[in-house]
Amino acid sequence: MDFGRLITAMVTPFTKDGAVDYAMARKLAKHLVQSGSDGLVVAGTTGESPTLTKEEKIELFRAVVDEVGGQAAVIAGTGSYNTQESILTTQAAEKVGVDGVLLVAPYYNKPSQEGLYQHFRAVAESTHLPVMLYNIPGRTSVNVTPATVERLAALDNVVAVKEAAGQMDQVSELMRAVPDGFAVYSGDDSLTLPMLALGAKGVVSVASHLVAGKMKDMINAFSTGNITLATKLHLELFPLFKGIFITTNPVPVKAALAMVGWKTGGVRLPLVEATKEERNTLKALLEKQGLI
Repeated sequence: MDFGRLITAMVTPFTKDGAVDYAMARKLAKHLVQSGSDGLVVAGTTGESPTLTKEEKIELFRAVVDEVGGQAAVIAGTGSYNTQESILTTQAAEKVGVDGVLLVAPYYNKPSQEGLYQHFRAVAESTHLPVMLYNIPGRTSVNVTPATVERLAALDNVVAVKEAAGQMDQVSELMRAVPDGFAVYSGDDSLTLPMLALGAKGVVSVASHLVAGKMKDMINAFSTGNITLATKLHLELFPLFKGIFITTNPVPVKAALAMVGWKTGGVRLPLVEATKEERNTLKALLEKQGLI
């Protein structure tokens, strides 16, 4: 399964009373695909996975598959800190018809590298779906090392990793470790171009909710050898890449989406809305990009 190069980590829309807005999720998914997303991660960190119930996740997967299945890769965020629960959610997602799963490193319980390997292996072996690993030590407190990714890449259906440790030396080590054909994706918008230069395939993006066209242009420019244009686009987008993380994701991107006309609702506790100062910062960034 080719997940593509520009994958959007989709927000989960909520109604005013905090319920999942499945109708808006369908509209947003369609819009993101039409804007240039090759794939969508549904119910990942940006989708507020920790505060979604398993039932809500499955219904989200079903809605997005029904809306854009066959037009873009639908990747279900099914990983958690509970291996057995991750297996059950993964199997339920497979029945719904998703194209792959994203498995985040178990957070809070801080497993060893062997524990990480056994966790990912158990989930991968429970499904026929292709698996994208997700390394984000800033949220999980554990770093999935390149050596562990190399071991996991030997499993038939572990085909990719979303690398969000923010350490370019680790990306270099990772690219040396993984086999040909194994896809490495940036988990940080601002590191997309540097990681492409090291051999990464693309990005699992938050900014693509807003600037997918320019991001696609940047990736395509790099892949066709137009490094000057790729760099120009990266530098143009860089303030926005950083700005949509001025507070905890997905608070800023949901605020920004509202400003450009997408009513995806608020966030669930323990997250809270963007402050007035944060909204003003985001508004200025969006104006600079010509989005409002």
